[in-house]
Amino acid sequence: MIADSAPRVMPEPKMICAHSGKAFATKGCAVTSMPRPTLIETMTMLAWLLKSTLLSVWMPTTATAANIARAAVARGIRTEVQFLGPETGQEIAQRYGRADLVAANNVFAHVPDIRGFAAGLRALVKDEGLVTLEFPHLLRLIERRQYDTIYHEHFSYLSLLTSSRALATAGLRVVDVDQLETHGGSLRVYARPEESATEPTARVKGVLGEEESAGLHTVAGHEGFVHEVLRIKSDLLTFLLTMARDGQSVAGYGAPGKGNTLLNHCGIRSDLLSYTVDRSPVKQGKFLPGTHIPIYAPERLAETRPGYVLVLPWNLKDEITRQLDYVRSWGGRLVFPIPALEVV
Repeated sequence: MIADSAPRVMPEPKMICAHSGKAFATKGCAVTSMPRPTLIETMTMLAWLLKSTLLSVWMPTTATAANIARAAVARGIRTEVQFLGPETGQEIAQRYGRADLVAANNVFAHVPDIRGFAAGLRALVKDEGLVTLEFPHLLRLIERRQYDTIYHEHFSYLSLLTSSRALATAGLRVVDVDQLETHGGSLRVYARPEESATEPTARVKGVLGEEESAGLHTVAGHEGFVHEVLRIKSDLLTFLLTMARDGQSVAGYGAPGKGNTLLNHCGIRSDLLSYTVDRSPVKQGKFLPGTHIPIYAPERLAETRPGYVLVLPWNLKDEITRQLDYVRSWGGRLVFPIPALEVV
């Protein structure tokens, strides 16, 4: 069972789950029915989960990626391979019992039926339990011109207002929120069943106010975005065409989904970006979809010494700048295309 307390107080013992390389605890909650609190993670999407110990946490996990689910099972994580909706939520709750905490990190934007998914979350969580969701914040996407995060795997681009309304259809009320820097700016939303929900914190009211001030709750607030997108395209193409005219070589770093949106929208092919590199062995030796730009291992950069490296996962700017510091040894420079073209 999870008991209410002050929003920033997290007395021991805590349930902790790792995501995207970072840990979070159930905020404002103390676990009072130890030693076996139930945590359900609603999508086994990332390798971090397979490496987590979570010694005292029993984890039946719903996942739609069958290959990752097999790896999870091999690690001893109880896994259900099916889409979460009201029926599957009830079925899993009957089988394992309802959860103290249901965590859905970077899942909500990938779901075609967010009302059905919200109903599944409500079916899984106890009346006094907690649901947490993490997703990219539409306000930051528009504010920081992150249009390359709009791609086929995302069905929704969510504000706090729209996510709150979707959860409310299933009887879940948003009571708190964190603003994060992951994925260029994300929200972590904390929701409780109506039966145990408290009044929203000042943080919830603050984010809603910021969205409203930016015009995000109206159609008019979105209308200038297209012009910002075209400016990014124009600046990047001008840079690459100038480098090609001057005989300068340009290679890419990374092969993320966002990079494919950017390159295909700009019409960039291997005549302007000769190749890209990626640390994932699964991607090496293949080609980027649509552009057919080849993907190599990172060692290719030191072998060919390009004058410029276009960084496609710009959201990891600080980390990648450190990783690619050796590029400077031959006079190379890094190029970040978003939120505005920057050569460092």
